[in-house]
Amino acid sequence: MSEDPTRTDPEAPELPELLRLREVTVRFGGLVALDAVSLTVPSGRVTGVIGPNGAGKTTLFNVICGFVRPRRGELRWRGRPLSRHRPHDLARLGIARTLQGVGLFPGLTVLENVLVGADRHARSGFLGDLLALPRADRDERALRERAMARLDRLGVAGVAGRLPGELPYGVRKRVALARALAAEPDLLLLDEPAAGLSAGEIAELAELVRGLREELAVVLVEHHMDLVMDVCDRVLVLDFGRVIAHGTPAEVRDDPAVVAAYLGEEVREPEVPGA
Repeated sequence: MSEDPTRTDPEAPELPELLRLREVTVRFGGLVALDAVSLTVPSGRVTGVIGPNGAGKTTLFNVICGFVRPRRGELRWRGRPLSRHRPHDLARLGIARTLQGVGLFPGLTVLENVLVGADRHARSGFLGDLLALPRADRDERALRERAMARLDRLGVAGVAGRLPGELPYGVRKRVALARALAAEPDLLLLDEPAAGLSAGEIAELAELVRGLREELAVVLVEHHMDLVMDVCDRVLVLDFGRVIAHGTPAEVRDDPAVVAAYLGEEVREPEVPGA
């Protein structure tokens, strides 16, 4: 597809633009990890990023999160340049990310893990905590209520007092998602959230992600195509760091370049009679 990935769907209602990447290029030595990649992420939409292994999906996330600086190109957050941010700035900006694994702290309970995500909303500060001021107590209660509400929404409030290592993998994935949501982000980056889940758990995840549209924007990197096609409004396809397709799930699914990238086939130009 030749469509510009930074353009929003003209038939969709106008939505606020949160994140824009334009012509982002990343090189690691002689390897081009991203080659002039552009993407627009509007509020209230689920955007999928797919591609074969090594296509550049994780590098794209790492650029957004400030782990990797692009060689060329531009990032904008809410219309303003985003160039010197670091991973610890994400919560302040309103961005949350889940990891390919679960990334939970094994020595903390489930509730304490989620409280880490909710910490951006703490108002008492270090001095208030140190002096045990009444405001600090109220702040802690509010954060606990916020964390428990996220756990309840994910159906795992009953394990709030347990350690992550005691729980099945699918439950730990829900806890990790609850921690990200506890920050109340404007943009949620989901890095292979369906990995390791059963078919039933993936169906529940799809329902949850669809429901998030009302609150925030989601960018989803995923290998489970059924999930991508089910929940995404738009899909960007990478192959060897280049954008090879961008459009609705139906458009992307039927694109010959996408089929070739996943099946390892060569895309041939149509023959011209008499050429």
